Amino acid sequence: MNSDTLFRFLFRDKHVRGEIVDLAHSLQHMLQGHDYPFPVKQLLAEMVAATSLLTATLKFEGEISVQLQGDGPVRYATVNGTDQQVFRGVARLQSEIQGEGLRALVGEGYLLVTITPHQGERYQGIIPLTGDSLKETIEAYFVQSEQLPTRVYLCTDVQSDKARAAGMLLQVLPVDQQKSHEEFAELVVLADTIQADELLNLPAAEVVHRLFHQEVVEAFPLQPVRFECGCSRLKCEAAILNLGAQAIQEHIADGQLDIQCEYCKTNYHFDPAHLQQLLDTVQQDQDKE
Repeated sequence: MNSDTLFRFLFRDKHVRGEIVDLAHSLQHMLQGHDYPFPVKQLLAEMVAATSLLTATLKFEGEISVQLQGDGPVRYATVNGTDQQVFRGVARLQSEIQGEGLRALVGEGYLLVTITPHQGERYQGIIPLTGDSLKETIEAYFVQSEQLPTRVYLCTDVQSDKARAAGMLLQVLPVDQQKSHEEFAELVVLADTIQADELLNLPAAEVVHRLFHQEVVEAFPLQPVRFECGCSRLKCEAAILNLGAQAIQEHIADGQLDIQCEYCKTNYHFDPAHLQQLLDTVQQDQDKE
């Protein structure tokens, strides 16, 4: 098993590349503390796998935000990932869950993919939901945004005490379009035989060997994937300072201020003495002005 890793591979004799992501502890870490209904956990698990596959296609340092928005019970669900395979995600509900599947959860809506390079301009693509699966919509995104045939496979195993997800991506390289499209079609026929339990439970290298043992495949080193919220007490203090003197005084009068991170559910408690220190900082800055 290669839990919480991304595996990249390339077909040496064909203009196609691939990726496989396996998620276990990192996904469980993201979901813990949230009382999501089972179908929402499944959706977020698929989104994390899809986001890892998307960020692996980046040719530069940066991050990708994958967000679903609609008029269904799930108002929005979002996962942010970086080229270093660090992710975080959250979902917000606006009504009771009545069923499973993308349409039952999101309703009429769209997929929004935002690519933010560390250097350069931000790109944003908006794709109407396609079919009743996230994989179909992700494939439609690649066709629209990059004009590259792409096949995506997503599977999950979400239970009360654990969560697993896995994904595989095959994509045409942007060279010799006609020939590469033919090669891609041949490989997709083989890839379509993959079973969910294989993708979830077998090491990525073994999956590739089972599917493409007649091909010459170049494998790249495994890249760790991890959940990282990014919250901190220091960031909370900065947020409180931005509230201004009057708001801080009101919280001092209330006797405390608690800030809970929406991603990891960590609670940051500020007592009146600490709030007074922050108020003093705000007032000192105002005096300097």
